[in-house]
Amino acid sequence: MFNESLMKKYLFPLMTFFLMSHAMAQEAADVDSNYVFSGYTERVETFWKMPVRKGAIIFVGNSLTDAGRWNDIAPELPILNRGISGDISFGVVARLDEILRHQPSKIFLMIGVNDLKRRVPISYIVDNYKKIVTAVRLQSPNTKVYLNSILPINEKKLIESFKAVKNEDIAKLNDALKDIAAAHNQVEFIDLYPVVADLKGQLREDITPDGIHLEVWAYPQVVAYLKKIKVL
Repeated sequence: MFNESLMKKYLFPLMTFFLMSHAMAQEAADVDSNYVFSGYTERVETFWKMPVRKGAIIFVGNSLTDAGRWNDIAPELPILNRGISGDISFGVVARLDEILRHQPSKIFLMIGVNDLKRRVPISYIVDNYKKIVTAVRLQSPNTKVYLNSILPINEKKLIESFKAVKNEDIAKLNDALKDIAAAHNQVEFIDLYPVVADLKGQLREDITPDGIHLEVWAYPQVVAYLKKIKVL
């Protein structure tokens, strides 16, 4: 005879587990985590062809990093630019070996706005940040990691392709990055809002052409700020 108590004890929890697992798998399948495109592949191949520069200061990220003329702004520093336009947090995780082969003294990381553009859940982005921090700690333990805050958008000037990006989500992601930094040695969160944001928390209208990116001449302001707070 069917034992109802046994069903409640074993079958119901088992069914719940399988339903939750299916839901999680479906959610993962729906996330646009593909980081491979021609520009990404070509840039990574080029990076690997460059000589190792031990102790370099490496800026890592997407187009916001790629557009920075870091060597022109701070020629006295051994800076390597490892920004790739269009990159996402999954892409940075995948190309960490090239970055860490330099055993950098410092890494300045800013990645995630393209994830938000694709509607990748914040929890996935945070998980990738944790993977990055863990990999650095294991493969290059003397490296200091600076998690640059994700820059706010300017809603008034924001181009259509980034309309999915919201300042509320950026704030949530930045709060999570603060927590990651607080939980690890050699990891520090850098709040860039004092130099890039207006009084309403929007990206300053005068320094952005499209509500998401920075004018080239704004980068010296960012570098000056990093020097002012004594991290660069």
